[in-house]
Amino acid sequence: MKKILLSLIVFGYFVSNAQVGIGVSSANMDSSAQLEVASTTMGFLPPRMTYAQRIAISTPAVGLMVYCTDCGTNGGEPQYFNGSTWFNMIGDTASTPPTPVPSIPSTTIGSQIWTTENLNVSNYNNGDPIPQVTDPSLWSNLTTGAWCWYNNDSATYAAVYGKVYNWYAVNDSRGIAPIGWRIPTIDDWATLETSLGGASVAGGKMKTTGTTHWNSPNTGADNSSGFSGIGSGYRYLAGAFDRSRVRCYFCSITEFSTTNAACRLLYSNASNSGNQSALKTYGMYVRCVKDLVTQ
Repeated sequence: MKKILLSLIVFGYFVSNAQVGIGVSSANMDSSAQLEVASTTMGFLPPRMTYAQRIAISTPAVGLMVYCTDCGTNGGEPQYFNGSTWFNMIGDTASTPPTPVPSIPSTTIGSQIWTTENLNVSNYNNGDPIPQVTDPSLWSNLTTGAWCWYNNDSATYAAVYGKVYNWYAVNDSRGIAPIGWRIPTIDDWATLETSLGGASVAGGKMKTTGTTHWNSPNTGADNSSGFSGIGSGYRYLAGAFDRSRVRCYFCSITEFSTTNAACRLLYSNASNSGNQSALKTYGMYVRCVKDLVTQ
């Protein structure tokens, strides 16, 4: 026993009457402490484990403390068990590992990063549903956000085309672009075209090759940008659908007037990209550009 006590003292431990002190003398130990640690250069390190390892503790004791290395959004947090629930050190229910953010297919074009698939969401970013509107008369008179499938035919078009949105959905303050992305402006589209050698050839570099999604001749298509534009058409006057495999209409957030907004077009029979004005009631497709400012 004397040898054990001597060893503890040598390594900075003090043991007396079942009290344990580390880095503190017997005279300075608090009488209420069973264990006291003192240091000005080191800290107390609880057991470090993943969330999966923590929940594998079959019968945690009341007051058990761990540091969960993958819980929360800041790389981990200290947690304790109160007998029924794990909490963090500020009294909130202990965090769990964050839900992984789904990978978004994208391509880098010049200084920009663009999505390579048409947007396909049914809710705004706050969780509110975006109404699905199939009735053509109702669609053509909307002044609020809506979506639909091309030809109202999800079986044929949903998997490849994504959803058609009117401009009011695109411009809604609740947001439809994935977090970290945004709806492109007319200037974003212009920057993309400049990176691809100008509007006269950009369309070909943005289109998928072949005639699976485009009518022949699919002029100039080489998809060298990786943008992978397909001839998905649009929804236009009176809520009718048109130009599948012939054109692709992409939304812009930029307004031209109280009734019209800017859009970009790709064509089956031309290698250029078109800059046009479209009614805000038109249904078009959405590609997003990475919001590098906030990254």
